[in-house]
Amino acid sequence: MEQRYYQKDMETMPVEELKKLQSEKLVRQVQHVYDNVPYYRDLMDKKGVTPADIHGIEDVHKLPFLTKADLRDAYPYGLLAKPLKDCVRIHSTSGTTGRRVVAFYTQHDVDLWEDCCARAIVAAGGSEEDVCQVAYGYGLFTGGSGLHGGSHKVGCLTLPMSSGNTERQIQFMTDLGATILCCTPSYAAYIGETLHEMGYKAEDIPLKAGIFGAEPWTQEMRRNIEESLGIKAYDIYGLTETSGPGVAFECCEQSGMHINEDHFYAEIIDPDTGEVLPEGSKGELVFTALDKEAFPLLRYRTRDICVLTRKPCSCGRTHIKMSKPMGRSDDMMIIRGVNVFPSQIETVLLQEGYQPNYQIVLDRVGNSDTFDVNVEMNADQFSDTVSGVTSQEKKLAAAMKTMLGINPAVHLVPPKSITRSEGKAVRIIDKRKLHD
Repeated sequence: MEQRYYQKDMETMPVEELKKLQSEKLVRQVQHVYDNVPYYRDLMDKKGVTPADIHGIEDVHKLPFLTKADLRDAYPYGLLAKPLKDCVRIHSTSGTTGRRVVAFYTQHDVDLWEDCCARAIVAAGGSEEDVCQVAYGYGLFTGGSGLHGGSHKVGCLTLPMSSGNTERQIQFMTDLGATILCCTPSYAAYIGETLHEMGYKAEDIPLKAGIFGAEPWTQEMRRNIEESLGIKAYDIYGLTETSGPGVAFECCEQSGMHINEDHFYAEIIDPDTGEVLPEGSKGELVFTALDKEAFPLLRYRTRDICVLTRKPCSCGRTHIKMSKPMGRSDDMMIIRGVNVFPSQIETVLLQEGYQPNYQIVLDRVGNSDTFDVNVEMNADQFSDTVSGVTSQEKKLAAAMKTMLGINPAVHLVPPKSITRSEGKAVRIIDKRKLHD
């Protein structure tokens, strides 16, 4: 297909000009953060670095890192760089122990984010002629709002469906002629299965492209979705801390995601030493938000492991590409698009009077994640009645759903029945094949 761009001059900017732009933005941003975020100013002071030491993008490595722990410690307003009266929105993700990450947006921040999502939609072949069905969750989750705003910017007719109610999704898709679908890959696969169960074939629906993200998915899953829905399936990447989806997106090559480098500067570091690694190395992805106003994170460690490459792309975009994330450098799991930490499970167990002796078992049946939590009962909780155990399991599952936002299947097991190696239970058994 003929390659189109949403902001051609920026998306195809020569690399030297792009680096100059990044340098100008970084110098301004460091001053903005230093002046307005006491938490980060303290980190800089401890490291002995001032805004005067940052002359361009080549100096970014002098700045201290930010981590999820910093976001937790600074919750809710400690990293805010603008007065609340200038902020128009928040989004949030679940936190490691129930303390959430809350990201703030000025109108300027929302506009930039929507531009990034618009670029992704146009790269997938979208235009004002298209009908864009947004089946990501809306609300505090960034997925729905980001693609919804991007779709408006492109000029698509936007169907703000949110997730769930799959038969209604399919009815609107067919009645209104949806051509682009935005949702998690597992939900796209489920829509495909439901479509065929309802007697439709891929050629019966007008969809031509899908923009899928928020959870890991394999090339095999991509092929299955493309076949069942008769579309091209494109990857999109983002995280609440840096804005949401649209930090990076796939083009027609479908061989990695272009990072919107005019807004986000990416580095790859050794997760153990923090040393910056050369292009092409596998390591942890670090982002600096170059022009966010309200919540401008500098050198934020994403914990995603990937590779960056500036190999020329046939689409004509000059922005660096990131591979699909190949894993994590922490213990976070992504289950049905939701971030889950073992520490959240432990918090619930302790609150409910259990010892934190548990095991999480993840699998993928068809294209949907299964999420089981085996929990050892205390000796005094051990009940011989099946109904007694079942009601305890239901109560625990409800408490976990409140904490996590998704439903696990909880199984209470006898004391000391979870195998321990070197005295410690293996906490997570992940049977899913999440990358090729």
